[in-house]
Amino acid sequence: MQLTMQGICKAFGANVVLRTVDFHLEGGEICALLGENGAGKSTLMNILGGVLLPDAGTIALDGVEKVFHDPTQSLSAGIAFIHQELNLINDLPIYENMFIGRELKKPGGFLDHAEMIRRTRDVFDRMGLSIDPRAMVRDLDASYKQIVEISRALLMNASLIIMDEPTTSLTDPEIQRVFAMLRTLKAQGVGIVFISHKLREVMEICDRYTVLRDGVMVAEGRVAEITVSGLARHMVGHEVKSDTMGHNGTRGEERLRVTDLTREPFYRHVNLTAYAGEVLGITGLLGDGRSELMSTVFGAEGDYTGEICVGGKPVRMKSTGQAVALGIGYVPRNRKENGIVKDMSILENGSIVTWPRLVRRGLIDRRMQTAEFDRQKRALSIKLERINDLITSLSGGNQQKVVLAKWLSAGPKVLVLDNPTQGVDVGAKEEIYDIIRKLADEDVAVIVLSSEAQEIIRVCDRALVMYHGAVCDEVSGERMTEHEMMRLATGG
Repeated sequence: MQLTMQGICKAFGANVVLRTVDFHLEGGEICALLGENGAGKSTLMNILGGVLLPDAGTIALDGVEKVFHDPTQSLSAGIAFIHQELNLINDLPIYENMFIGRELKKPGGFLDHAEMIRRTRDVFDRMGLSIDPRAMVRDLDASYKQIVEISRALLMNASLIIMDEPTTSLTDPEIQRVFAMLRTLKAQGVGIVFISHKLREVMEICDRYTVLRDGVMVAEGRVAEITVSGLARHMVGHEVKSDTMGHNGTRGEERLRVTDLTREPFYRHVNLTAYAGEVLGITGLLGDGRSELMSTVFGAEGDYTGEICVGGKPVRMKSTGQAVALGIGYVPRNRKENGIVKDMSILENGSIVTWPRLVRRGLIDRRMQTAEFDRQKRALSIKLERINDLITSLSGGNQQKVVLAKWLSAGPKVLVLDNPTQGVDVGAKEEIYDIIRKLADEDVAVIVLSSEAQEIIRVCDRALVMYHGAVCDEVSGERMTEHEMMRLATGG
């Protein structure tokens, strides 16, 4: 299938999102669609997927002009949209997920399980996959769930697949498994739109790139003819810094110490100390136990052995409220599930931690709440229309800044950031890195959890590397390299 989108325009009221954008894709190629949060990528693909109608412009498949009024029309034309949040039901087997909403039935009206299993197995055979269609989805790891979504698209005869941030929650081996699947699809003539903020992955898997900035297509070309820094420059409109931000100044007082902390099967015998004015990194591979470790420190997991000391005093962490009272803040890994409250406004999300402090005569003092959030909005350069809009109206980078704002309002002495730039574009990443370093300069003890070695190198003073639930080494200075951290994280 050959896709041609020409002169696509889209506005929501006075907000112009797309300005005469052109985009094309050939069958049998993988094209990266890049841009900062809010650049217009999702809007462009939602138009292609039939979710939105363009204000102007045309869509043509194999030279035939098309108009999609809803997603079913787009899907019928051979276009499948695989979203970042997978649409699978864990409590059903794979084959039922493959046919959900389109179940096959026997003449008597009963489900034809045997035929659905057979057709699912045919698709898996076509992809060279040895997966039992009767296996429960809940028993699959994240990469195989992604592969089931792709296979479902093929079952619906899709010849063009849109993939939105497909590797966000995958480990390196899982990413390679999905990439192998994409290469197989490419060899079979399927066209793939690959939306991602991970530019190194774009360099590895994609043939071409198209970059949007502020709703305008600003660059396109062959991936083989550009560098990671070149892609980043197109996305943000200027050179992106890559130098190390860590400092060698004198660190302050001890803020947090854990000794022999253990919570099987997640982590065991962990020792670490975080100091004021320092950014401490904790890295490894996904599943190494670091998130569970810091959840315990934040009081979310009470069942542990070992000792936690805050400000030099031993405490028994029993609740998140206790941790907040002790001056510990926590920005969780999964922003959409644990970091924001989707049904609340930007203002409510940005001040929720400090509500008890804002109460006057049983009610939240709206004037104080607004004034405090306005200070954080200016300090963090949060871009928004109205503070009473829903938090979901913001781009991913600005949502993350609101999550940071609520904790900064609380004045933490220790701030844990779990994967702080997940799903955030390169420009917003730099702004968040600047915020992290500023916090350290203001004597906050900052702990950054991340699987991205480049992120750890960029922003941290030193880092602990975890392997299978244990800290295997500490790196800093010349030893804090991508190669050394990967060697340690894989058991070297």
